[in-house]
Amino acid sequence: MNTPPYLRWDESGQQQLLARAEALLQRRRRCLLGIAGAPGAGKSTISEWLLEHLLANHPGQVALVPMDGYHLAQSLLESRGLQHRKGAPDTFDGAGYVALLRRLRSEISREIFAPVFRREVNDAIAGAIAVPPETRLIITEGNYLLLDEAPWNEVASLLDETWFVELEQGERLRRLTARHLKFDNDAAIAEWRATGNDERNARLVAPGSLRSTLVIEHTSATVSAPGRE
Repeated sequence: MNTPPYLRWDESGQQQLLARAEALLQRRRRCLLGIAGAPGAGKSTISEWLLEHLLANHPGQVALVPMDGYHLAQSLLESRGLQHRKGAPDTFDGAGYVALLRRLRSEISREIFAPVFRREVNDAIAGAIAVPPETRLIITEGNYLLLDEAPWNEVASLLDETWFVELEQGERLRRLTARHLKFDNDAAIAEWRATGNDERNARLVAPGSLRSTLVIEHTSATVSAPGRE
């Protein structure tokens, strides 16, 4: 297995990432770009930055469809005693996410709707994202795009490129704790979540970097928007 190239999240790296995304937009068919990484690595920050910059030159042709919309409902997790493991691979409808990616690749003549996860209500909202037929590039981001376990191991074949985001451990844990504190309002619980369940999930995700198209390297000096994914 070849080691993927590394790009730093700085001005030069950002321009190279934009160029790669622009190249996907120039293809004759709809393309899917995946952005993977551990919890708190910066996936959402990069995805939203990329979306904003691409839409400036390609209005209506780029959409962002995060994996997190396939969180199982909080009520279902509680009924199964899984609420403390929320965010682990089996607390998502992975097969549903794979089915959505297949539709996004093949059903290009009709509008497709996707769910989105809202942290303020701690649940997914169905049909919150609309992907119209004219969309040429779909960005999808999430922890498990490169996880080598079923059904997640079907995802990579549905993506044209997959970028893996890495962030130094100390900064990543700081950001995760800050995010949990924002919604839980309890410092002890926030730290427990960041160093417990989130850290177990991060270890699951880490080997996926070797299966990526490229790795985006964050440092504390290049990270912005703390509390985002």
